[in-house]
Amino acid sequence: MLFDSSTRSELAKSFGVTLVVILTIVLTLMLIRTLGQAAGGNVAPQDVVLLMGYATLAHLATMLILSLFVAVVVTLGRLYRESEMTIWFASGVPLTRFVRPVLRMAWPVLLAVVVLELLVWPWSNQNSAELRDRYQKRGDLSRVAPGQFQTSRDGSRVFFIERAGNDDTTGRNVFILSQLNGRESVTTSATGRLETEGQDRFLVLSHGQRNETRLDNGEKSLARFEQYRVLTDTQALPDAGQLPPKAMATMELLRNPNPRTHGELAWRLGMILGGLNMALLGVGLSATNPRRASNWNLLFALLSFVIYFNLINLSQSWVGSGRMGLPKALLAVHGTAFVLAVAVIWLRDNRNRLALRRPGQPQTAEVGP
Repeated sequence: MLFDSSTRSELAKSFGVTLVVILTIVLTLMLIRTLGQAAGGNVAPQDVVLLMGYATLAHLATMLILSLFVAVVVTLGRLYRESEMTIWFASGVPLTRFVRPVLRMAWPVLLAVVVLELLVWPWSNQNSAELRDRYQKRGDLSRVAPGQFQTSRDGSRVFFIERAGNDDTTGRNVFILSQLNGRESVTTSATGRLETEGQDRFLVLSHGQRNETRLDNGEKSLARFEQYRVLTDTQALPDAGQLPPKAMATMELLRNPNPRTHGELAWRLGMILGGLNMALLGVGLSATNPRRASNWNLLFALLSFVIYFNLINLSQSWVGSGRMGLPKALLAVHGTAFVLAVAVIWLRDNRNRLALRRPGQPQTAEVGP
């Protein structure tokens, strides 16, 4: 039918344009964020593009849902503004009739969301965690290029080390500036090596000196040493095998029922159900007054998306903390959203029928099946 095909075609075009815009914005933000992490020494510079790709795949489902929602609101809103909706309503086509072309256009997107949330989301998070963990577990000396300063995690120490050959655990010409307990010290040595004891990491210096200054009264002291141990990391990094729930496969989450895994399932299933509900909400929230040149309906729709997205995060937190069960959380958030979407469409439809009804006016035949 012309009605279905034209509506789906316009929805698809609007969805494509919106997805390109949102993807461009998100990629730019992710690039800036990843470059900042690389500059701060949290990720390897050579892994920036790979990490950005993993992050894009992880959040692609959210971008698809948002693009679908905006496409529905913008497309149907244009029909309202150009009075095409009035013509359809006068021809006997109710607002509920637009649900079918919207869902027929949306089902490939929703199917992609299912695949992304259940399969791609944990895979991308797992690979990102492995890249970060592998880089962080390298020795502190191996992460410092010759002539480059490195700040400790708490910001209290600054290291300068020249690498000695191909050994990642030894270096030469070590310089350490630290501020701790009201004292500022400068430590230099000819050589240094990295040692791990339990969950602590130490930088062992040999043949050097330490200049210390008290910040309150300016008192100075000088000490020479043959060997000096400096704590670089107070806690070893967690084992890579202990993955967070967001990096665990969906089947593994189902095999290990506990509040944390159920919280992650609340997020993944919530995004899938949220995609369907947002498509239905877009049909009801797209109504606008053609006599007004503003786009308040779009702003209100985007606000609704933000609220719904935050409710999904909140339900994940509730389930993860054990305050609410998984079925109850899904029913409370997404069941309410579904009922609200259907109610908005029904109210809009009945209001349109009342507005178009005239005393003594004959009933019009409905256009098409």
